[in-house]
Parts: sequence; structure tokens; C-alpha cells
Amino acid sequence: MPTTPPPALPARRPRFLARRSLVGLLFLALLWVFWQTHVGAEPAVLIPAPAVDAPKDQPKPGAPELQTVVLAGGCFWGVQAVFQHVKGVSQAISGYAGGTRDTASYEVVSSGRTAHAESVQVTFDPRQISYGRILQIYFSVAHDPTQLNRQGPDSGPQYRSAIFYRDDSQKSIAQAYIAQLDKAGVFKRPIVTQLSALTEFYPAEAYHQDYATLHPSSPYIAYNDLPKVENLQHVFAEIYRETPILVSAATQSH
Repeated sequence: MPTTPPPALPARRPRFLARRSLVGLLFLALLWVFWQTHVGAEPAVLIPAPAVDAPKDQPKPGAPELQTVVLAGGCFWGVQAVFQHVKGVSQAISGYAGGTRDTASYEVVSSGRTAHAESVQVTFDPRQISYGRILQIYFSVAHDPTQLNRQGPDSGPQYRSAIFYRDDSQKSIAQAYIAQLDKAGVFKRPIVTQLSALTEFYPAEAYHQDYATLHPSSPYIAYNDLPKVENLQHVFAEIYRETPILVSAATQSH
């Protein structure tokens, strides 16, 4: 004789589908967290020092005691953290470069529709560390210069690799160094770092300054940025500074 479906089946099936949907959403959430926290951590690349560089102990006559360069290499949190631990660097400020004043805010820049890149203005004493040495750290541990319009888990033109040079000397040294590294084949892919004349640098909002130091337990910082500082300590031990030079400390001293 024919049988009829058990009455409990229709009630169980929606609950089963709901559980499957919940598991799927949980899996996607875990996958997203893994991507955000793991994919951006880049190993250091051992690279030679620049063959062309400004003399460290003999700055040009009339040149200021301190010099600056603006570097972009993904999220500015990690780039800032690296240079805050470098001897000879007196300040590293997170900010925006490449665009105009009216679009120099985090919410607008994050849209990817401005000409800005998240950048760090590095102020250094050329008698203690040369401009070329700054670039060596930048290419070796601060970011991956072969990633186009992205860096680790962050994508968009605001995360591009770029050097905003202040004069022809900075430009020519950077050009020569990029050509040297590409010729040596130290990276698996060509360097895509842009060279652009600096028009203006706009400091980022206060809550972005010293972010890696203030939030070391943040998963993003722990997996993407703290390894860069550790790489600096291992690869450039002779110029590594244990206590970082913080923007907040400079602000309080004034």
C-alpha cells in the first residue's frame, strides 16, 4: 500500500538548509578574516645597496640639516611603523600625496577615486643615513614594489607603490636604483613603483598616526605590519632602533 511522507520531513528540511547556510556564511567569514590577516604579510627580500647614492656624511653645501622624502607602499600604518624604527629618521608621518587638498581625507581617499596614495613622509638626517639607504629599506622590508595598485590584502590605486621625490637628485637616485634592482633580478617580477614629483603632502587624521604602535594586538597589524618591523630588525640590525620615534611624542614636546 502506498506510503505518505512523514509529516516531520517538511519541518526538518528548512532547518537543515538554514544550518547549511549558517555554515557557509561562517566559512566565508573565516576565509575573509584569513585573507585580511594573512595574505598581506610579505617576507623581506635581501637586496644590494644602491650603486648610486647621495653621500651620507657630506650633504650638499647649503642643504638643510634634515631632508624628507614621501613614500607610498600600501597601508601607511606599516610603512610608518618601519621607518619609526630606523636610526637617523627623526619623524615619519602618515598622510596622503598625489592629489589635492579637498580630497585629502581617509574616507575620500579610501574610495580609490582620488589621485592620492596613502603615503608616509620620512624626515631623516643625511649625516646619519643616506637617501639611498632609506630606499633600500623601502624596497626590502617596507612593502612589495612588484604589486600593482595593491599591497597584500588592500587593493586600489590608493595603495600603489610610489616615490614622491622632492628634487632631481632624489629622482635620479631612485631611477638608478630601480634599474639596478630590475637588472639584478632580485624580485620575481618587475618593479612597478611610480616616480612622481611631490606637489604637496597632507598629514592623515590623528587616529592614523602611530597606529601600529598603539594597536599591536589588532589582527591586521599583527599579521601585516609587525612582521615588517621584525624584518627590519633582522635585515638591518645595525640601523634598527628599538624605541620608535612617534608622532604623538613630537606633538607633546611642542
